Formats: sequence, structure tokens, C-alpha cells
Amino acid sequence: MPAEPADTLPLTDWMAAPDTRAVIEALEAAGGAGCARFVGGCVRNLILGKAIDDIDIATQLDPEQAMQALKAAGVRFVPTGVEHGTVTAICGGKPFEVTSLRRDVATDGRRAVVAFTRDWAEDAQRRDFRLNALYLDARGGLYDPVGEGIEDARAGRIIFVGEPEQRIREDYLRILRFFRFRAWYGRGEADAAGLEACAALKAGLAQLSAERVSKELLKLLAADDPRAALGLMEAAGVLTALLPGHVGLARIDNLIAIERERGRAPDAELRLAALLPSDSRAAAAEADRLRLSKAQRTRLAAAVAPDPITPGRERLIVYGIGAQAFADRTMLAWAAKGDAVPAEAWAQLEALALWSPPHFPLTGQDATAAGFIPGPAMGAALREAEAWWIEQDFEPDRDALLKRLKP
Repeated sequence: MPAEPADTLPLTDWMAAPDTRAVIEALEAAGGAGCARFVGGCVRNLILGKAIDDIDIATQLDPEQAMQALKAAGVRFVPTGVEHGTVTAICGGKPFEVTSLRRDVATDGRRAVVAFTRDWAEDAQRRDFRLNALYLDARGGLYDPVGEGIEDARAGRIIFVGEPEQRIREDYLRILRFFRFRAWYGRGEADAAGLEACAALKAGLAQLSAERVSKELLKLLAADDPRAALGLMEAAGVLTALLPGHVGLARIDNLIAIERERGRAPDAELRLAALLPSDSRAAAAEADRLRLSKAQRTRLAAAVAPDPITPGRERLIVYGIGAQAFADRTMLAWAAKGDAVPAEAWAQLEALALWSPPHFPLTGQDATAAGFIPGPAMGAALREAEAWWIEQDFEPDRDALLKRLKP
């Protein structure tokens, strides 16, 4: 790696922040100036002028030395992945992932055995894409050991470090990361060699844990406009490998167009629902296979139910299934049609999102006071009264409901 940086960037607020400085200075106190550099997403996003979410730091110190350095400086840390060289420093309530420079000793497509090194170029060679193999020192020096990483970032090129097939065989999740980075940062034509390797090795995705796959897929779907990347995934056979029962791209294409037209934030879970069949059982099975959270599984199953939204009965439906499920089904129904959504339909949907369904005024105590004996008959009477109340658009008050409740 050249001794001199390829470029120099001005210091930013997050680089000069006291918490960041405390972590860098703790490591440099043990390993010397320049032994710790920012790496990965924070460097890439700084070049692109995008928001910085996480601050990752690479260091020439091995994990034990890094922990000793942080301890000596009074910086709290958690040994989150010491076998892979990662320690999470916590300063000012913020996490900083500190990872020792490393090289792969052995890989099996899911995990790697690593050895630690002090060579920045050697560390860069094991990273996935050239735009992620950039290092930034605390003084703004920008290093590009694999070459063309800076240009890739600025041009929107997603290109593997070295041979694409080798990078993918080290970790098959890099297939999804290729398309995820295309969705978030890619511009122009996709790298042909990378696409070819992803298509050729897509069967390796079956080796990955469902949790890793679903996390990466949802990150991809959360991009502002992932339609081009999804089209590449479909053409390469990767989307079918992930979601064998997916219904194609027409509905999600229309859904994203609707979101963007109305200025709505990307909704990764709803976009995933748009890829699935309109069948609650099939969606639930897919959600289980992807090991989604209980809340995510519940939302998907409710969103794809094929029940029609009957005009004039929207509030009744919201009362029955909830505002989230109603909005999801409405959006998916619009996307399935592919027509322009009238402004009045949007206004109604937004009003219903703010509407708080009323609580049914009667209780079991009311039924008992009316002469019912607790049991099936009382339950049936309360359900009949509630059904009538709903049909009347929730207008009857408690007195009217009590008059209707007769044993």
C-alpha cells in the first residue's frame, strides 16, 4: 500500500467528534499514529455525501491489543467477535466496531477462519467490493489499496475485489450484497463479470442461514428505488432462488412507483409482500422460511389476504383488521391494478390511517345485568349486537345497544 494517501478529505463533524476521537486516540496510543483508520460504509458514504449511520474502524492492533488499549483509555468495549477480530467500543453511548486487519485462512461459503495482519493491502484484498475497501485516517488521508475504489464510489460501480467467483465462494451472501449495493449506490451498466458470477453460483445461497438472507433482502428492498436491481436478480435467477414462489415484478414495480409518486418512504416489508402470492398461508410459510420476526410474519400474512376492499365499508374493514392491514391491502390492490391512484383515494387512505376505531360499548357485565347466564348464548348475543353496531357505522350508543341486547 502506498505510504501516501490517494486523496485527502476535509474533516467532518463525525470524524472530529469527541467520542470518535477518544476511540481513535486510545488505539493510536498503543499502536502509533495511523494504526487505526475508518473503513467501509462510513468512508464510502463520506465520499458520496450521504448520511453516516455506523462508524467502523480497522486497526493494525490484534484483538487483545485493541482491548487492552481501550481499557487503558477508559473506553468501554464488548468482545462481540474476537475470533474474527471484532471488538465493539462504546463511547458516549455510541458503538464503534473496531476490527483488526486480517486475511482469510479458510472459508466455506458461510464463515471464515482468519489470521491477523498489519498489512492494510492484505486486509483490503479480502473485502467484497472495491468501493468498500477504502480507508480514511484520522487526519483525512484517503487510501485505496486495491485501486479504483474511489472512482467506483463516485461512478456508482459495484465491482468485486479481485475475482468475483472467489469472493462469492468465500461468502455466498456477497451475491445478495452485490444486488443490494446496486440498489443503493449503482449507476449505469452493472458489472458483467459480477453478474455472471452471481448467476453461476446462486445455488450457494442455500448454504446461508435464513436470518442472514432475510436481513440482506430487507436491506435491499429498503433502497429508494430497487427496481433495476430486482430486475437484474430476476434475470440472473437469484430472485427465484430466494423466493421460489414469488409472483414476478409487476406488482412491486407498481408499488414502488406509487410510493415514489406520493413521496412515501420505502417500506421494505410491504415491498416483500408485493413479491408474494395473495395467499395468507403461502405468505406465512415464506415468512417462516425466512425466519422473520413474529411481527413481520403477522404483517405479511395480513397484507396479502385476497379479501376485497369494499367501497363504502372502509371504516368497517379497518375496525375488523386494523389500520395497518387495511393500508397494506389497499396499496397492494392498487399496485396489482397498475392504474393511477386518484387524489381522493389517497386522501381517504390518509384519513383512515388517522382514524381511531371506537371500542365496543358493551361488556360481559352488561350482558349479565341484562339477564344472560355466562356461556355460549351470551357470547353469541354480544357478537350479534356488535355486528349490528358495526353495520350502523358505530353510531348506536350504549343505551341503544342495551335495548337490543335481550336474553
